[in-house]
Amino acid sequence: MGRHAGTSARHRQPSRSAELAKKDVGIRPRSDAGANARPRAGQLDNGRQGKCHAARSGSVNWPGTLLNGRPQKREDLLFQLRTRLPQELWLVIVDASASTRRHNALSDAKGLLAQLFDDAYRQRARLALLTASGAVPKWQVQGLKASSGLRVWLDGLGAGGGTPLLAALTQAQQWLTVRRKRFPVEQQRLLVVTDGRLKAWTGLPALDCPGLLIDIERGPIRLGRAKDLAGTLGAEYRHIDDL
Repeated sequence: MGRHAGTSARHRQPSRSAELAKKDVGIRPRSDAGANARPRAGQLDNGRQGKCHAARSGSVNWPGTLLNGRPQKREDLLFQLRTRLPQELWLVIVDASASTRRHNALSDAKGLLAQLFDDAYRQRARLALLTASGAVPKWQVQGLKASSGLRVWLDGLGAGGGTPLLAALTQAQQWLTVRRKRFPVEQQRLLVVTDGRLKAWTGLPALDCPGLLIDIERGPIRLGRAKDLAGTLGAEYRHIDDL
C-alpha cells in the first residue's frame, strides 16, 4: 500500500527542470484533477447544453433547439458558445549534429524531450517536430497529436553529421506561415534544442511566436553561441545545466 502511494506521489511531482522549461515556453502544468479530467458544461436554466443558452449569435445549436419544440421565432433558437481553449501547437527543433554527442549533451536533452512529449499528450496539444542533423533537416511530425510513437523515435535518436539548423529554422518559418492561414487562432510555441555550434548566421527568419532556446553545449571550452542565437531569434535562453 505504501509503495503504491509513494509511486503515485512521485508521478504528481515533475522535476524542477521540466517545470522551468514548461514555464518558459508557456506550457500549462498538469492539473491536480489528473490527466483524464475533462471540462464539463455548466448548468444554466436547467438546460442540457449548459452555457449554449447564453449565446445570442453564431452557429445554431439545432439539437438543443429542437428539444424545446419547433422554433417559432428567433428567440427560440439556441446558439453554440465556443468555450474550448484555442488549439495549441508546440514546434520543436532538435539539433542532433555530431557535436551534441559530447559530454552526454543529447542524452540529457532526450530526457527533457520525453517529459515534453508526455505533457503534450496530456494537454492534447499538437506537435511539429523537426530534427537538424546530417545534410538536411527532416520533419518527424507536422502538427499531429502527440502519441506514444514519439517515445520510440526518441529512443532511437542519435547524433551525427553536420548542423543544418539554419535550414531547419527557415523551413519552420515557411511551414508556420502556411499553417497560420489554416488555423489563425492556434496558439503556437517554439522550442529549440541546440549546442549553438554554428559558424555564422545572417538573415534568420522571424518565427513570430513565443520561443525558448535550450543550450546543451557542454565541456570545459564553450563557444557560447547558443545565447547569441537565442537573442537573434527573440527567444528566451536557458542552459540545460541551469534547469
